[in-house]
Amino acid sequence: MALLRSGWLWRQTSVLKRWKLNWCDLWIDGSLCFYKTDSRRELEYRVSLKTTCIDVRSGLECGGVTPPESHPRENLVVVQLADGSTVNLCANSEDESIAWKLTLLETKRNPVFTYDPYDDSYQAIPINSYQTVYITPGAGPGTHQVVVQRDPFDSVAETVALGLLTGMAAGAAMRSFLWMPFFFC
Repeated sequence: MALLRSGWLWRQTSVLKRWKLNWCDLWIDGSLCFYKTDSRRELEYRVSLKTTCIDVRSGLECGGVTPPESHPRENLVVVQLADGSTVNLCANSEDESIAWKLTLLETKRNPVFTYDPYDDSYQAIPINSYQTVYITPGAGPGTHQVVVQRDPFDSVAETVALGLLTGMAAGAAMRSFLWMPFFFC
C-alpha cells in the first residue's frame, strides 16, 4: 500500500480532551493511522477517510478547538467525521498543517483506479470498510497492480450461525434415530 504522508502530529483524545504526540501515516486507501512511535508497532487509532470524512479544516477555520501549549491556532487541523465527531490534530508549523489538510482532502476525494489491459480501460474501485487496497509497482514504467481483498472477518457471524443451525439439525436428526429401535420392538 502506498504511503502518502507521514509525520509527528498532536492528536486530541476524544474522552479527556488531552493532547498526545502521535506518529501519523496517511495511506492511499484513505486510512489515517496513529501510532505511539515512528516504528509503527502499536496502532492507537485509525480513521477511514474515504468512508467517514465529511470535511477537513485548518488554522483559523477550527473554531472552538484550543491547541496544545506553545502552539498557535494556525497549526490546527480538524477532520469532521460522518458520525458527528471530530479528529483534532495540531502540526508543528502552519505550513505543515496546510500540507496535511491538502493531502487529507485529496485522499478523501480521489478514488482508486485499476487498469484492465484486455479492455484498455480504467475502472474506479469503491472503497468501503470491508475492502483493503494494496498497490504494488508493476512491470513497466508508470504501471501499478491494484489488488482488492475483502475483510477476512466479514462473514464470521454468518459462518458461525450456519454452523449452529447445521448442528441443531444434525442433533434433532440423531435424536429421532435413537428412538427408532423402540418402535420395532
